[in-house]
Amino acid sequence: MPHFVTIGYGDREGYDRTPEPLRQAAHAQDAELQRQGALIGVAGKPVQVRNPEAQGVETTDGPYLSSQLPIAGFAIIEAADLAEAIEKVSKAPCAICRGVIEVWPLTTP
Repeated sequence: MPHFVTIGYGDREGYDRTPEPLRQAAHAQDAELQRQGALIGVAGKPVQVRNPEAQGVETTDGPYLSSQLPIAGFAIIEAADLAEAIEKVSKAPCAICRGVIEVWPLTTP
């Protein structure tokens, strides 16, 4: 079955503005995805890694990309196709609580 990488963006303000019953249902959806085998995690502090021409590793604290909302978490899910992947994450906390979730098809060599 195909895999998809999801990136959830959201902030505490949007989360807190969402009614509690909707938040609980969204967390239940995440729990169901985990039960189905999804790997879900909250985003920690990022580090950028570079190794120009394999001449030495350089690191920089902080994210490389920027967005209107902070990255809240990541997941790797299985779905039959993109439509099913979208359906699965459409009820997750970042989607429900005024954030957004990107869904990226994961192609493996």
